[in-house]
Amino acid sequence: MAVDGNWNLTMTTPMGDRQATLSLSSSGGTLTGSQGADGNSTEIFDGTVNGEDVAWKVSITNPMPLTLEFSGKVAGDGISGEMGIGPMGSFPFTGTRA
Repeated sequence: MAVDGNWNLTMTTPMGDRQATLSLSSSGGTLTGSQGADGNSTEIFDGTVNGEDVAWKVSITNPMPLTLEFSGKVAGDGISGEMGIGPMGSFPFTGTRA
């Protein structure tokens, strides 16, 4: 699938741009993998893929405990979309294949 592989993400947040790595694998409509930042890595959950559309969630502890909800599209070697940060709203993310 087009989404499978490793990605370098830039997430625009209220505290400035944050960098992350993302490793994705799809099977049918299910998306699994891990996301890492600042030396920490965690499994994604509730991942879905439908053609070029992707969505997943990840729980983080730094800079504070939050569940981030990602939804976006894969286009070739690029990925982009929105990252929901609970009550703080949604912010854009972009990425390129690593």
